[in-house]
Order: sequence, then structure tokens, then C-alpha cells
Amino acid sequence: MAAHNTPETRQPPGLKKARHKEPLRRVKTKESRSKRVDVHGPSTVYVQVVGAGSRDNAASLYVFSEFNRYLFNCGEGTQRLMQEHKLKAARLDNIFLTRLSWENVGGLSGMILTLKDTGVPECVLSGPPQLENYLDAIKSFSGPLEDIKLSVRPYTEEMHTDETMAVYQVPIFAKSRDNGRKLSPTSGRSSPPRNPDERRKTTRDTSLVVSFICKLHPKKGNFLVPQARELGLPVGTAAIGPLIAALKDGKSVTYEGKEIRPEQVCTPADPGPVFIIVECPSEEFVDAVCSNRQLRRYQSGETEDAAVLVVHMTPESVLKTDQYKRWMERFPSTTEHLILNEHVCTVHNIRSHKIQAQLNMIHPEVFPQLESYKMKEPQAALHVPNVRAECLLKFQLRPVMEWQRDAVPSCNTDEFVKEASEVLNFVEEVGECRKICSAERSGHRDKYPEVVFMGTGSALPMKIRNVSGTLVNISPTQSVLLDCGEGTFGQLCRHYGDGVDEALSKISTVFISHMHADHHTGLLMLLYQRERALAALGKAFSPIYLVAPTQIMTWLNQYNDYCEEILDHINFIPNRFLCDGAETPRPRTKSFIQALLKKNDLEKFQTCFVRHCKNAFACSFTHRSGWKLAFSGDTMPCDDFVHVGKDATLLIHEATLEDGLEEEAVEKRHSTTSQAIGIGMRMNAEFIMLNHFSQRYAKIPLFSEDFTDRVGISFDHMRIRFGDFKILPKLIPALKTLFAEEIGEMEERRERRELRHPKGSGETADTSRAAKRDQEGAPTHAVETKRLRTS
Repeated sequence: MAAHNTPETRQPPGLKKARHKEPLRRVKTKESRSKRVDVHGPSTVYVQVVGAGSRDNAASLYVFSEFNRYLFNCGEGTQRLMQEHKLKAARLDNIFLTRLSWENVGGLSGMILTLKDTGVPECVLSGPPQLENYLDAIKSFSGPLEDIKLSVRPYTEEMHTDETMAVYQVPIFAKSRDNGRKLSPTSGRSSPPRNPDERRKTTRDTSLVVSFICKLHPKKGNFLVPQARELGLPVGTAAIGPLIAALKDGKSVTYEGKEIRPEQVCTPADPGPVFIIVECPSEEFVDAVCSNRQLRRYQSGETEDAAVLVVHMTPESVLKTDQYKRWMERFPSTTEHLILNEHVCTVHNIRSHKIQAQLNMIHPEVFPQLESYKMKEPQAALHVPNVRAECLLKFQLRPVMEWQRDAVPSCNTDEFVKEASEVLNFVEEVGECRKICSAERSGHRDKYPEVVFMGTGSALPMKIRNVSGTLVNISPTQSVLLDCGEGTFGQLCRHYGDGVDEALSKISTVFISHMHADHHTGLLMLLYQRERALAALGKAFSPIYLVAPTQIMTWLNQYNDYCEEILDHINFIPNRFLCDGAETPRPRTKSFIQALLKKNDLEKFQTCFVRHCKNAFACSFTHRSGWKLAFSGDTMPCDDFVHVGKDATLLIHEATLEDGLEEEAVEKRHSTTSQAIGIGMRMNAEFIMLNHFSQRYAKIPLFSEDFTDRVGISFDHMRIRFGDFKILPKLIPALKTLFAEEIGEMEERRERRELRHPKGSGETADTSRAAKRDQEGAPTHAVETKRLRTS
């Protein structure tokens, strides 16, 4: 599905691309910004944790003032958290990156596309100068980004100032400069350059981190009207204006021969507090951080005011070093320290946990409870006031300096179960469902193959459905991943918990259907974390077989050359070589194909072109034991796919849109529910699982009359085996009961749409978008519509 115009995108025949006027939201955003006047310090400012640094949600911070919004680091899943927890991106025009690592920039491409779609006119990225190269690289799959002005402010420019604060960039270089080789704090493996003469030696620099010193502008004191009146100042007349301005600026004034001092008629000014954000990713950086002169100036309070808050994006191994501990202790005892790393204990994706707990009531094996990854090592013993990060924890700088926990979300499974139990008839339906399922499950049930849905939504990550990712556990030792949208690794973490390394180590093959962002931008994190998992388990490293469009190599080559090494993680097989009648691949590619089949015990792995964007593919693979799985990727109904997937044991087919939206499906090159089921019937598939639902169907899609006992619907974290085919349709009554309110609202919207545009009246995409304004959360749906339309 996804996202955006690419150089390969083509329109379906007969459709012309309309020239869209500048969206009203963008016009209003520009107007509101142009009206801002020179102000004297914000009155409300706070620093808020988005991702607390846990393994499934990398460290990121949101800074709010009434004038500006800022983001520090943007790892995978950041925009999903911001959407769930209503952290507005509409004024987010400055993103600061402490290091050019995928941990910090994994969610940046998706965030930029969302900012563009929501009308943010300009966004500046501050940090490593290689961010310029990163922006160039993402254009290989994002398409043109003319609607948003993007620029990079490298650390060499040092200071940024706006209505809220001044931000100083402090470059810090690791002690052991490794000539472009990766200094990885997580993987323990450093790959030598393929060719020492390559240009990337001079451009990739993993020895650099950037710290940020943020100083709020002073806030002038308030003018005290009663005291001014007592002193005879002309309150209420035109003459008072210049006098107030001078007094608030700290100047004495003379009125009618009497000198009036500022402290007589104004409250004290609030000097701008300072907070510092430091990433010290590994011990190689400790000496450079602890000896940095610019940071030292804010420790003693002699030349500058001491920092009131230091944010440490720092692993426990660094916090345990004596040198780093002493550095922390050099700050005054009044300085607070906020620590973001994998030792935090917090739940980020509350809505995902909630829906899973409720689905678990219907069938505990198909909908297992979510897990969390816990670090085994003890926390460092620190001798300074410190707080471990939690999702949405705030440190307020103004008006009152204090920690605030009121926004920290609670994740209480008992409450979620209680809420579902109060839904009319749900408990009865669950009882009936369990009775039927236990009767159906009398025979032996093979554990493999097992299909785990990691992401079942389209376009952009949302609080309930993440974007595309489906794990097929072929055997106890081998797995294939079908698409890998942003946040797929985080989903694996939440699904497997402490077993995530074992699950990662089994993934030998990744299939990417096409180059839209929601289908592949989780790949790099998966590869880096897989490397870490193999090292942790004491297993030998081996590259994965990456079956993908050739165009993915443009992106991976650029990222490898300018950012971090990645090419040694893959053995690349272009999708087109697995199509029927394809040209003979080179010997190296041919050997990869044979090795892939042998590794996964497969008889055949086939791909075919489908009707979506250019270079979009579906696939099917047949196991030596006889079963066959077909996966559609994103597509309109496609005859070639029917052929490739013929007689599949399981078909996983996209069903982005509900029936009745066939015209919209053609425009966006997707399938409706009945179209997907129709393909399965023509294919003679034993069972059909629908997925890749538009985010307007966040909890559940609308059911069509074509649903039979051969059709199921997917949810994130759903786990099925082939022995479950008989029971999956039996879950639908309980699902309909649990989500009766949402289904009712969707049916009402459909009825209103049909009244406005009876069948045959030629409803256009524009009018269908107008209908969606009735929906809750219309801005989000508008963004998703853009992503779908340009995909």
C-alpha cells in the first residue's frame, strides 16, 4: 500500500492525476506562523518522554511550548506513539538527532511524510551533517518531497534560536576513531569496508554524537497594576505602554519627576533554565563526553547557570563506569537526571495491550497475551537525583519546575478484561465460542507452520494496527518474514518478550513486496537486532536472503555508504528472477535462490508482478511436505497472482477497503473485501486470511456477504496454524459482539455515503473523502487517504 509517489509510480489506465490546491490546513499553518510576533520567553514549557529507550521503543523526547514543538530523536514507532497519545505534530518544525544510527532515525522517513501530509510547511533536522545524505537516500522510496521544505542544520552551525529557546549543538567524537567502520554499542560485530578506496570512508562517521544544550529565553516579570497606580503611573492611558515596556525590560523610568524602579511594579524576571540532552552510546564515548568543555560550563554554575535537567540516552554499561558516574556527580545536587535506556520498565503501546487482552478472552492461543522484554543485569548504583524514563513522563520547566506523572499511561489487564465483560452479550458469546472451538479441536494439531501477524494495517502505523509484517514460522528452526514495515521489530519484542532473540535468530529470509514505506522501513532495525540476537545466543552470524524489488538496493547502498554498514547483512535476490519465465539469474543469485530453498525446506518460491505500483510483487512458496502459502502484498485483483497461488493451503490477501468503495480501490490500486475473497475462490485456496486494512477500520473491518467458513480476518499479534482453519470463522460472532459499537458506526457511515451517492451516480474520490469527514479522527484518515491515493 503505502505511501507516496515514487519515480516508478504509474496511474491506472483512464485516471488522470488532479492538480490539488494547497490544503487548507497548510495555508492556516503558514498564516498562524506568520502572525507570531517577537515574544519574551514562553510561559509553559515541558520535556516529555515519548520512547523511554526500551528495546521495543527507542529513546525519543518531545518538548512543548505554546510557540513551538520539538522532537529529539525519532526511532521506529515514534509517530505511532505520538498518534496514540495525542502528541500533536502540527507545529513540529525542528527535529534534533543525537547520532545518525537507525535507532535514532528509523521513524524519521515516516514522520517526514506525515508532517508533509498534515501541512507542516518546513522542518529542520539538526545534528550530524550526514543527515543531508539520509534525506537524499529516503527520496529513493518516498518520492518527491516538494510540499515540505526540508533542511539540515549540521552541528557546525552550533546555535538555533526561536521564540522558545536557544539550542546549542555540541559535537562529541569517540576516542577510537575507526576509519569509517561501525562502532556499534549493540551488535558487537564490526564489518570491514568492502573496498578501502570507496568514498564512504570519508562520509560515514559512526564516531560522532551530538549533544544539545537548550536554554529557554528569559521570561519578563508581570506588571503589577495596583502598585503602579499607587505610585502615580498613568495606568489605563496611552502613556502607560512605553513605561511598561521599559520597566519589564529592567530599566528604571522617570514619571513626573519621580524615579520608578522595575522591582517596585514588576514581579522578578524568570531567567531561562537550561536542560541538556546527551547520548553516550558506548564506552568509546565516555572520555569525550566527560571532558567536553562546553558541557562542563553548565556543571559548576560559574560561567553559565547550571543545568536543571540532564537527559541521559545512555546504556547501563556506560552508567556503571566510574568516570561517567563522577561526571554526573559534578552537576549540582539540584540538577535532575533523566535516564532513557533498555533498563526502563514501562508500557508504551497501551491500546495494543488493551485490545489483545480483550481478544485473548475469545481464544487465548490465537490471541496470546503480549509480553515485554526485560533486561537481566541490575541497574547502576547512582549517587545523583535520577529518574528512570516512563512513556509520557514530563519534566515541567515552566510555570513551575517539577516532575509530572499524570500523563503516564496505566496498563491494567484486569481493567481491560472487565471493560470487555461489560459489553452486552460478549461473555455469553465467548462461552459459546469456546464450546464450539473445543469440540472442533479433537484431532492432532501440528505446531508448524505457524503464521504470526505483526502488522495488519495500511499506510501509516496506528495505535491498534501497525503496518505490514507477517512472520511465517516454517519449522522450529526456520522463519520467513513477509514485508517489514516500520516497527516490525517492536511488534516482535512485544509478541515474544524475552524470547525475541530466539525468534530473530530463526529468520533466514525476508520478502519485500514493493518499495512503499509501510512495507520495508522496518528492515534495517530487524537486521541490526538479528545480528545482536545471534551474538547474544552465541550463534554464528549469517546474512538473510532478501527477496525484494531491485530498487531497494538504491536505498540500501546509499544508507550503507553514508550512514551505517548494512550490506553485509543481506544476500540479495531480485524479485523478478523468481517470476515464471524470468531471465536466467547470474550464478551468484542462482546460488542464493538454491540456498534459500534448502535452508527453508522449500520446493518452490515464486513471485509475480501485481497491479499496484510499478515493481510490486506477490509471492507463493511450497514446502516439501506439500503445503503452500500465497501472499498478495498490495494489489488490485490480479490474474497472475491467481496462477502463482493456485491451490494454496493459505492465502493472505490485502483487503484495504470495504465493499462499496470499488472506485476508490481502483484509484488507490487496492482490493475490497469481496474482491480479495473472490481471488481466493478462483485460486481454490483452502483458507483465506484478509489483512492490510485501511486504518479507518482500526479495530475491525466491515464484513461482506461473501464471508464463508473459508475466510478469517487478521489482527496484530494473531497467531494461527493450519489446524485452526475450522475454528477461525467461529470466532467472528464474538468479534462482532466485542466491536458491535464500531461496526454500527461504520454501517451508519456507509448508509450516509450511499444516500449521498446512490450506486451508479459516479461517486468520485473527492466525494468519498468528504464522506470520511464524518469519521472520528478525520485528520488521521485524511493523511491515510493521501498515502493510499499516491501509492
